[in-house]
Amino acid sequence: MSALDYQVGGSHYKNFPIQPIVFTETNGLSGIQSAIIWYICRYNLKGTPLLDLQKAKQFIDILIELNELE
Repeated sequence: MSALDYQVGGSHYKNFPIQPIVFTETNGLSGIQSAIIWYICRYNLKGTPLLDLQKAKQFIDILIELNELE
């Protein structure tokens, strides 16, 4: 059994045709970009939609701030 065939603590990622971890790794995304995708993918599946959207927004705000420093 592959580690991608199961998920500890739910199934909110496992049920996507392309799991967020596979997408982010395949595309070489940063940790911040990955976190944004994970929170957006699960926001309406885990029971805390507003919290997950706020978390995604915080990571987007961090990404904006880091890019403003360049």
